[in-house]
Parts: sequence; C-alpha cells; structure tokens
Amino acid sequence: MVFIVSITGCIFCFQDEIQDAVHSWRKVVPVERPYLEPSALKSIALSKYPSATANYMYYFGVNRPASVIANVPQKGYTFIYLNPYTGQVLHAEGLKDNFFTVIEDIHLYLLLPDNIGSLVVGISVILFVLIMITGVVLWWPKRKSDRKRSFTIKWNGRWRRVNYDLHNVLGFYATAIVVILAITGLGVDFDWMDKGIYKVANLGQTYANETRIFKSDSLFKSAIKDKPVVDRAFLTAEKQSPQAQMFLISQDDTKAGTIGVTAYAQSLRYGNNDSFVFDKYSGKMLQHMPNAQKSLGLKLNDLNYDIHVGQALGLCGKIIAFLASLICASLPITGFVIWLGKRKKPKPAKAVAHRRLNKQLQQNKQL
Repeated sequence: MVFIVSITGCIFCFQDEIQDAVHSWRKVVPVERPYLEPSALKSIALSKYPSATANYMYYFGVNRPASVIANVPQKGYTFIYLNPYTGQVLHAEGLKDNFFTVIEDIHLYLLLPDNIGSLVVGISVILFVLIMITGVVLWWPKRKSDRKRSFTIKWNGRWRRVNYDLHNVLGFYATAIVVILAITGLGVDFDWMDKGIYKVANLGQTYANETRIFKSDSLFKSAIKDKPVVDRAFLTAEKQSPQAQMFLISQDDTKAGTIGVTAYAQSLRYGNNDSFVFDKYSGKMLQHMPNAQKSLGLKLNDLNYDIHVGQALGLCGKIIAFLASLICASLPITGFVIWLGKRKKPKPAKAVAHRRLNKQLQQNKQL
C-alpha cells in the first residue's frame, strides 16, 4: 500500500512539466487582445457535445489554452481545450483517458470507489506516519559517539549493512518532509483534516466571512442583461485582480446557486488566490476576498495542493517532494529485506542447546 501511494506520488510530482514537453496543445501563442468571453468558449466547446453540460472553465494563462470541463453522457467528464483568443478547439480528452489523472486516482483512491479508496489510503497513511515517527524514536542512537556512524550510509559495507543503512538513514532524513506531505494529503482525503489545519493555523478561530455560503436571489431571474452574467463576472474579476495569471469559473445550476471566479497569482499554482462570488441572475458581487485579507488557515487550505506536490517552493520543492516520495516507496522494500534477514538468521548455539536440554528433561519426566 505504502509503495503504491508513494511511487504514484513520485510520478505525479512533475506531471505538468512532462505534459508540457509531450503535448504541443498545452501552449498557445499569446496575442495582444482580450480573451474570448466565457459564454463564447463554452458555446464552442459544447457544440461538439450537444447533450453535455459544463459548469467549470479554466483560463490557464496568456500562453496556455482555456479549458471547458464538460459532463458528457455515457462518457463522463471531458476536458475540452481551446485557444482562448480564437476559440479553436485544440484537444479533447476524457478524464479517465489522461495517464496522470489515472495515476492521481491510484494515488488517492487505489482505483476503488472514492469513499472506500480514500478511507483505505487515509488509514494507511496515518499508520505509516506513526510507524516512521516511532521508528525514528527506537532507532535514535543512545550514545553521542554512535551518531556520526548512524547518520551516514556505509557504502563500502556488505549489502545487508547497506540495505540497513538505506532503510534507517534515509527514513530519518525523510521523516519531516513525509509528515508534511502526509498531512496535506490527508487534507485532500478528509474534511476533518482540512478543517483541522484551518483551526490550528487560526488558533481555534473560525471567521464567518470565510465559511459563509452565498445564494443568488431568483427574483432577478427575469432581469434584462446587456450580456451573459458569467461574462460580466469574469470581466469584473479580471479588473479587480489584474496581476492574476489563471482563472477558474464555476457555475452552480441549482436555483439559488451562484457564479464563482477564482483568480490565481500564478498559472498552474493554486495558492495565493483572490476569490469572487456573484449572483447568477443580477450579476451583483456578493463577495470579494483578496488573498491578503484571508486568514492564515484559509491561505494554508488554498496552498494544500501546492505544498503536497512540492510546487509551493518551485522546482526545488518538487525535487524534495519527489525524493521524499521515492524514499517512502523504498522503505517497505528495505524493511522487508531486514525482516527476512532476521527470520533466516541462525539461532545461537546456546539457545539451541538450552531448548534441547529442556526437551530432554520433559521426556524424562514423562518416563
């Protein structure tokens, strides 16, 4: 279990860089004019799938495509990538057809139903973290003279000694990073962890403006509009957050649902964002929460994904997350080799003689 979750985490760390190198449609030539409006891109995308619905859309950046996420009957969620300036359809891909999406599904749910898979993975991660922490406590050298030897790998030793050092030394160095990755991973799987991070960072406080659920006023349903509300909402967000590189637009189709726009400071980075909520009938802005005004807990919740994959610290952070995940994947293997070696280890001669003597005494008693 630990091996599967860790090795898929390794593969997923550099998924953006790998896909950029492999797929040319992930980049577009920037043009000195505004993006096509959301309603226009959505209309173009759904013309390919007339029976589909679409409630989410991304503008990934000036040199990247926009994406309409369509829910296609009998096919499921499909990402339709378009040139944000011309509306040209560049690529369409089902959620289950993307290699890295499958890797992510294995990482989070082991390809099981979400509610079952997340529970199995979550419990396994919690147990693994406890094993790592208690393992460090048990392994920690008691004498100062042993510490230098304990914190280095004896590469010129026998293969069993090298395996032992790989398990203990690398496990020790990775523990702190693994705990962070585990906590952020549990934040993805479990609401209680996400809320726990929020409350701990805010010293137990919960801010009403950050947890309030807004609703649209359906009395404005027949209001005359000069253009679709979603387009006005997007333009407002662009003006309010002019430095943002990426935008997510979400539309709730329920009667009292709203339009949400999230403006991200960096493309393909999900922390450091400004959030907007609009009435979907009148276009009135119901909430504008700049990142600077968010509590520390909410900022950490926003950064959860970026921290988990290491990209909160840029390329260096991704390399650290990759190496920590790789070490985690190796620990079950090196640990099994250590366990197997102990099982095959010959019993001491004194212990064998002692058991034989006891057996002989018991036989004499029976006589």
